Amino acid sequence: MTKTIKTVGVCGAGGTMGAGIALVSARAGFKTISFDSSEVSLNRSAQQSADFLNKSVARGKLSGDRRDAILDSMYRSTDAAELSECDLVIEAIFEDLTAKRKLLGRLDEVCAEDAIIASNTSTLSITEIAAGSNRPERVVGMHFCLPAQLMKLIEMSPGILTSDATFEAAWEWTEACGQIPVRTQDKPGFILNALLVPFNNDAIRAVEAGVAEPADLDRAIKAGLGYKMGPLELIDLIGLDTQVRLCEAFYPITLDPRAATPPLLKRMVAAGLLGRKSGRGFFEYHGNAMFGA
Repeated sequence: MTKTIKTVGVCGAGGTMGAGIALVSARAGFKTISFDSSEVSLNRSAQQSADFLNKSVARGKLSGDRRDAILDSMYRSTDAAELSECDLVIEAIFEDLTAKRKLLGRLDEVCAEDAIIASNTSTLSITEIAAGSNRPERVVGMHFCLPAQLMKLIEMSPGILTSDATFEAAWEWTEACGQIPVRTQDKPGFILNALLVPFNNDAIRAVEAGVAEPADLDRAIKAGLGYKMGPLELIDLIGLDTQVRLCEAFYPITLDPRAATPPLLKRMVAAGLLGRKSGRGFFEYHGNAMFGA
């Protein structure tokens, strides 16, 4: 590799996306330190990760010894200082530019000068996020797809000041993890969300307009377009509150009316219908196992 990466940190690892990224890293043989401000969230995600691996063993996809090795390489902490030994730190906190910049400033304080800082942002500018660091040349975009432990694609986006060496090292790490990287420009939504945010909103508006019930709409999309998951199932998976944040981040940048938050989505979030995480969104769910386990 351009830079040898041995230890990886994941910030926001108590969330679904962060937990999945930590699994990707540990499964590839890297020592992985999961950081989150909430110990409860970290413990919950650790249990979900263990359950996911246990089910992989039960299905014959993983040996018991390999499962144990993966779990032994995963560490958890609520202290950001524990990330000091990391060669690569991936932030996967919520979509808020101020919060991400603040986190990068903290990472400047605790990480080695040559550490690579990657942002898992799905809509925000890598260049603007990197402005929160005093070493923007070491910051790169690395957008995993949900669920990260199952989906292979990673959108790799350099900011204006990202060095070639940083981008190449991050790219090589994704390949070492068995992922599929694609290079994108530092544009709103990159590839996937530039297409998905408006499309998912269209599906929500169709339900609100009475075009079809959620199950029928998703069934039509899957049967007619060949999608493995319908848009409303996907929104339930990522969280309706997350879809709101995506809209709020994406619409002011693009001014695309299709990216504006649908009224039905706002009402459902206000009612606490957040999708899988709350047990009910466009559909109802039971249990809190990590998706795909």
